[in-house]
Amino acid sequence: MFLVMGITGKVGGATATHLLKQGKTVRALVRDPAKASSWADQGVELVEGDWNDAASIKRALRGVEGAFVMLPPIWVPSPDFREAKGVIANYVEALKQVPVPRVVALSSMGANKTSGMGLITALSLMEQGFCDLNLPIAYARAGGFFENFLYGFQVAQGGTLPVFYNPTDRKSTMVATNDIGAVIAALLSGPAWLGHRVIELGSMVSADEVAAQLGEVMRRDVKAIAVPRADWANTFEQFGIPKDKSGPAETMYDAVNAGAMDIGVVGTEHVTGATSARDVFAAAQKAATA
Repeated sequence: MFLVMGITGKVGGATATHLLKQGKTVRALVRDPAKASSWADQGVELVEGDWNDAASIKRALRGVEGAFVMLPPIWVPSPDFREAKGVIANYVEALKQVPVPRVVALSSMGANKTSGMGLITALSLMEQGFCDLNLPIAYARAGGFFENFLYGFQVAQGGTLPVFYNPTDRKSTMVATNDIGAVIAALLSGPAWLGHRVIELGSMVSADEVAAQLGEVMRRDVKAIAVPRADWANTFEQFGIPKDKSGPAETMYDAVNAGAMDIGVVGTEHVTGATSARDVFAAAQKAATA
């Protein structure tokens, strides 16, 4: 039995799918079992609860061979990241009282840095918060998700894909969520390890390459266009982030553009992504027309 947090999201869902394909039994902590009924139909054991409640996490951890944990994605965090700190404290309390044979935590490239990372700060705090846990823990430091470019199907009809990557030909680490799930499932069910380890996930890809692959799927020429830095706040507002709350997202992309998401941090392992942006776009297009 393996616990998968965030099963209704992309990475949690991909992790559960790969574990189920291996014939493993899966448990998930969910706030609303009705919204996860499709997973119950596949044999997943649903435990009602919330990652904001340590008691819920403890219930979900009991008897499992391994656990995948993650933080809820919050694009507008409090200045002190108290939302992330609360979830981290709950995980630490639960894992101290209900230790499990192994834990895989979803982190991010750049989480090795403790300042200047914007939204990635939450994941740096998680790694710091887990550092004293005497358990086998693997931190899966993923690159930027290819799925984050799916807005391109709506906005790139005119041949341009606006991006926060600048310059657009500079490569940074990117990865498909299905590949992240595959690696996490392999870590949970594969050979045991001791202590803490860090695995970088993804390949070095540029926004220009992503735009070209989107164009191949859309059957039109698509070019990546860097959004001017002065226009970031207005652009984030179009994505639903209030203009006066976009600071952490802006800081994150500033860090990405400065090289903070590059592969090769000393002391880490690396797994190259097997899925291209083209594959992600083609799958999304197929699903939309099915």
